Amino acid sequence: MGLQAFVSTRVITPQGMRQAAVLVEGERIRDVVAPEQVPADAVREDFGALAILPGLVDSHVHINEPGRTGWEGFRTATRAAAAGGYTMLVDMPLNCIPATSSVAGLEAKRQAAHGQCSVDWAAWGGVVQGNHEEIGPLAQVGARGFKCFLVHPGVDEFSMVTERNLRKALPHVARTGLPLLVHAELPGPLEAAAKRLPAADWTRYQTYLQSRPDEAEHAAIELMLSLCREYGFRLHIVHLATACALEMLRAARAEGLPVTVETCPHYLHLEAETIADGSTLCKCAPPVRGRANRELLWQALKDGVIDMVVSDHSPCPPEMKHMKEGNFQTAWGGIASLSMALPVMWTEARRRGFALPDVVRWMAEQPARLAGCEARKGQIAAGRDADFVVFDPEPEFTVSKDRLHHRHPVSPYLGEQLHGMVKRTYLRGQLVFQDGEFPGERRGREFHH
Repeated sequence: MGLQAFVSTRVITPQGMRQAAVLVEGERIRDVVAPEQVPADAVREDFGALAILPGLVDSHVHINEPGRTGWEGFRTATRAAAAGGYTMLVDMPLNCIPATSSVAGLEAKRQAAHGQCSVDWAAWGGVVQGNHEEIGPLAQVGARGFKCFLVHPGVDEFSMVTERNLRKALPHVARTGLPLLVHAELPGPLEAAAKRLPAADWTRYQTYLQSRPDEAEHAAIELMLSLCREYGFRLHIVHLATACALEMLRAARAEGLPVTVETCPHYLHLEAETIADGSTLCKCAPPVRGRANRELLWQALKDGVIDMVVSDHSPCPPEMKHMKEGNFQTAWGGIASLSMALPVMWTEARRRGFALPDVVRWMAEQPARLAGCEARKGQIAAGRDADFVVFDPEPEFTVSKDRLHHRHPVSPYLGEQLHGMVKRTYLRGQLVFQDGEFPGERRGREFHH
């Protein structure tokens, strides 16, 4: 295909929103120019006032393949991603079998992904008990960084790590220069909370909330910051849910520690006060906390203490949510949201006076930087991959099953009224999603520099 020009009055560039034409040659963006500067030989597509955003990057997704493809899988997860405006996913190393905590595990994932993907992808490696010798080799074969859990992750194939385990692993992580992503809850406060809930009613959301107190997050982040100070590795806190840790994180930033922080759409949209008892679709860990806490997370995004917003798409078969009995203790913890993350975020952001460039910074630029793919992904600029989303920020719609596109059409957002619709998604210059359809062949591939 020759030169293409995508024109809009609202193109979101690193310099902000502007009237522009995005010139695409092959798979890359050649330039971003004023509409009147489009070369005569370009095939021009004018989107009027529809916004053109860079393809979103989701650095926190559980694709679950190989091994638990009945939960999700590359084919369905990447379709849902394309429908949600994402053009790049970074897959978490657990919930697949084998876990991506060895080179062999990463190779198994590559084989499973081959020919199945609607968008590009990469993988995080895992830090588990006793795999410190695998950390360097995983980095060499393309892992983008490493994930660890300080509590049991809900599956037995991926072991949690203690401070002792971390001290063995951290010199290896630091040598790679790659980030360590930490599920920051410590077992101690969770065990203490469990003792206070011996005969609790587990159909009540408040019971679940009390079982995972803010203190578990706070203590874990405190530990990780002290280890970061000692070993000098890049620390990334995943899915921050508690506002109690914000001051500590702000101080760590001021001190110059290499720490970044993410939160998720569900922590910025849902609130503990309105989660109905028995509503296990809203169960995740750490839990969705109260309304006042949510507003402090929004303020931290505004202040730059929280860098990014990622989905933590963590689906499972519907029966594992135990919706009939509504038991928060036994239900799987995870929220499926890949195709709805952008409308959820835009609905909440516009209500608080944020603009589309803010959303792009949180959902494209910063996750691309974390995953080390910012030279190619996350911005509309010359030399980047021609990944972008045509987004209509105005319309309101009701979330229905046909809009979800992941394997099992369950989500806490079903039935909600949201703002903003993804009209089209382009991956490296080719249309991969348009108005509910997925044209063209599956051309997503693993990201390599």
